[in-house]
Amino acid sequence: MKRLKKIFQQKTRNILNVYFTAGYPKLGDLVEIGLELEKNGVDILEIGIPYSDPLADGPTIQASGQQALKNGMNVRLLFEQVADLRKQSDIPIILMGNFNQVMQYGENQFFRKCAEVGVDGVILPDMPAYVYEEQFKELFEEIDLGITFLVAPQTEPERLRKMDELTRGFVYVVSGAAITGGTGGVSEDQKAYFQRITSYDWHHPTLIGFGIKDHASFAKACEYANGAIIGSAFIRALKDSKDLAQTIQNFVTSIKQGK
Repeated sequence: MKRLKKIFQQKTRNILNVYFTAGYPKLGDLVEIGLELEKNGVDILEIGIPYSDPLADGPTIQASGQQALKNGMNVRLLFEQVADLRKQSDIPIILMGNFNQVMQYGENQFFRKCAEVGVDGVILPDMPAYVYEEQFKELFEEIDLGITFLVAPQTEPERLRKMDELTRGFVYVVSGAAITGGTGGVSEDQKAYFQRITSYDWHHPTLIGFGIKDHASFAKACEYANGAIIGSAFIRALKDSKDLAQTIQNFVTSIKQGK
């Protein structure tokens, strides 16, 4: 988790977290994608663990997961590829997946393996907070593994405080919808939500995700949080790529500079 802490100490604004699915577009692309994202100035890698029955993924990420599974990706191979990436990179790495996958692997074994191969944190949206607190909190502290919890517009203040308290790393703020609309603005409801998020006395950094797809939405999200998470837009860019290095350079430049 030290790499994750370091990035938030070095940067307080405009942090760019890019999500991609392990094993997509091709089975062996993880290391190259990770290194190219780091080379082009991405701050955090969020690597999705493909699953046959995803819970919260949209159609683009679901399709990438299905293709990754057809390609032969599995949790064992994912750990091997992450270990290879870690030998060449010091960028913070987050794994995002379903708690069912963790249980199938063996919970303690999975979390210890994360720490062993150089994963800095995990996001498991379907793992109840009380399960983490009662069963795994001490283990995460022992192995120095981060965990991110999600908050949404419907999250009550008491639960907001609890998620912030339990988080190790950053809080994932679900936008609820795309940040920018046809006029380039935000709805009044969203504005009130983001202002509430901004005014909260967070103990951890916040990153806004869901609906971040271009420079305008990234910049708008960064007005209300320490940074933003981009997933589906990057997956779409990878889909028909003939040159991963060039595709990634063009994508990151478009997000950061609007070009």
